[in-house]
Parts: sequence; C-alpha cells; structure tokens
Amino acid sequence: MKITDLKCAVIGANPVVRITTDEGIDGYAQAENSKSYLQPHVMFYRDFILGQDPRDVERVMHRIRRLGSFKPWGAAVSTIEIALWDIAGKAAGVPVYRLLGGKVRDRVRVYNGGVRFPREGDSVQAYAEEMARMKESPEGFSIIKQGVAFHSGMPKDVDGFYYGDPVNERLHLNRGAITEKGMNHLVERIAAMKEVCGDEVGLALDCGPGMMVQDAKKLAQAVEPLNISWLEDMITGDYIPYVQADLYREVTQSTTTPIHTGEQIYLRQNFADLIEKRAVDIVGPDPCDIGGIAELKWVAEYADLHGILMAPHGVIDGVFGLAALVNVCATMPANFLAFEYTTARPEWWYDIVDGLPDPIVIDSHIDVWDRPGLGVEFRVDAAKKYLSDEDATFFD
Repeated sequence: MKITDLKCAVIGANPVVRITTDEGIDGYAQAENSKSYLQPHVMFYRDFILGQDPRDVERVMHRIRRLGSFKPWGAAVSTIEIALWDIAGKAAGVPVYRLLGGKVRDRVRVYNGGVRFPREGDSVQAYAEEMARMKESPEGFSIIKQGVAFHSGMPKDVDGFYYGDPVNERLHLNRGAITEKGMNHLVERIAAMKEVCGDEVGLALDCGPGMMVQDAKKLAQAVEPLNISWLEDMITGDYIPYVQADLYREVTQSTTTPIHTGEQIYLRQNFADLIEKRAVDIVGPDPCDIGGIAELKWVAEYADLHGILMAPHGVIDGVFGLAALVNVCATMPANFLAFEYTTARPEWWYDIVDGLPDPIVIDSHIDVWDRPGLGVEFRVDAAKKYLSDEDATFFD
C-alpha cells in the first residue's frame, strides 16, 4: 500500500486532513477549529510522505516529526499522524486501539471543558448559576473545568485585577502579578462554584498562562480546603513555546492542590523535564498538538512510571479528534483520569459523519466503539455542501 495524495480542507472552521492510498483506503483527521489557517502547513509535508506505506506509521513519522514545533506549529504533523492510524486500522480491519496495545477499559471518562451556558455578569452568583447549569447538563459530567484568572475575562473585566495593563486580544497575552483585590475576586468565585459542585462533581480550573510563581503558590494554597481537581496552565500553557518545569515544580511542591499543564507541548521529549522532575501532578497533552496519538500514549506510560496522572486536552479537536481520543485513552494505564470532551462546532458536523454514538456521553463516559480505524466516516454527499470553492475537490 502506498500513499497517493495528501489533502487539506477547512470544513466549518476545522482543518481536515485526508490521506489517500493506491488501495482505495482513506484516512482522516482534524485539527482544532481555531486553526483555519493550517492548510499550507499541512501541504508542506505532502512530498515527504507520498509513496510511503501508511501502515508503517512510525517510519512515515520519522520523515516529518522533526519538522514541527509547539502549538500551533505541531498541529499539521499531529493530524497527519492520526490520519495514518485511521488508514492502518482500516487496512487491518481493526479499531486503532487494537494497534496501540488493546483496551484497558471499555469506556473512557470525559470532563467538561466546552459545554457552556451564558453567564450573566461576573458576580459570585453568576459563576454559581453557570456552574449549576453545567452540573445539570445531560452528559452527567463528573469533572467540570472553568476558565479563571488569565484564562478568562477577569484581567480586563475587573478593574485592578493585576499589576499590568490588560490587553484585549486573543491567545492569552495578559501576564503579571495579581493584586489582593484580584486574588480575593478569584478565590470567592472558585469557592462559589465548588459549593455548587459539592463532592459529586470535581471542579478543575484553567488559570492561564500568565500567573507569577508567587501567585500560583498563593492560589493553590488558598483553595486546598476545597479539594479542587486541578489548577491548569498557571505559569505557561496555551501557545507558550516552552515549559519552565522548575517553576512548576516549585509550585507543585508547595501545595496539596494538583497542578496540571501540557496542552501546548509538542513531542514526548518536551515532557521529559516535567515528568522526570515530577514538576506537575497531571499532564494534559492534546493529540492534535503533541504529534499524534502515539506520542500521547508514550507520555501517558512515562507519566505513569513517575506517579503523574494523565488528563488530555482536546476541547475543539472536532469529531475525528474525539474519535482519536476515545481510541488512545482506551489503551492508557491506570493514571488516565479523563479527557476533555470534544464538541463539534458548528453542530451540523454531527450530520455529516457516521459512527458516533447517540447520545455520545452517558454519565460522564463514552463507550469505546469497535469499528475499524478511528471508527468515524464522512457522509460525503452531506459534507460536500460545506466545502468552499477552493476545496471543492477534497473528496474526489
């Protein structure tokens, strides 16, 4: 079997990769819907993989893996890797999880990072009411993640939240020391949300990047009585092209509150410091940024050897990203906690694919399906109407 073409189309806002072969088996994958600019990145790798046997996933990846980097520049490599696994599974007639070592669990736990409801203002009551609506959502989430501090509107919405001038732009540009007023604002809303969650639902908090070490320690210690599930990306994180494991280690050693990071990190090698220094309690790579699902599995295994939990990121990876996460998380060791539930945006995505269960999530879990490859396929005729003129030949 040989790879005959690599294509990329933006469907909705998600870049979608298609790899074709001389035996008529195609592989698909998606990148985050925040990366509609990814097409030329993907196509850069076309000449590197043409003519290769897609079933030799690692051999193909040796040709391109070194040519990516931290988020967002590893996304193209990651989606190609996932599409290769899709082909390999279909060619063998087995689900991808079989090729990754087989199932450890028959269903995988998910946490809520993307099912949201409008919040009326930024009062303590408003945060509590939004959390109550998420808790009542039919998926029955056992962990709910909420954005706070520098991963929220607090720096610009709360006058004097931190010692800096708020920047009202995307991708978390705000960074600085939090004022006493800001810290009190933050802790009060966390306490209100946790009161709603009770001990039935874990509360995780996405905090940055942007916090200083001193504030990260102060916040972690302040919420210790609340038994928070984790504090995520306080110092570095989303779109930050470095790790700073020693700073995380200082925070982690100062508190009993679990500390989490990793969604922006590319490749297993860049997790080594975090894991070997036991700088965090939980790692959260994204399969569509780390370099694919084999990288994710390797990091899970290595983290387990060091007593570190695994809670993968993936909130906007789309339906093929969801399928990838279900397959790889089914194979992870007992340090797997939950992955971030990947919702389709726009919702018409659910109308152009086959293979997803209905409902997808029951009691915060997804049953692992047994179809070959990733187990999700396009309804091509339905999907074609969402192609732009430039991408009209994507399914040809």
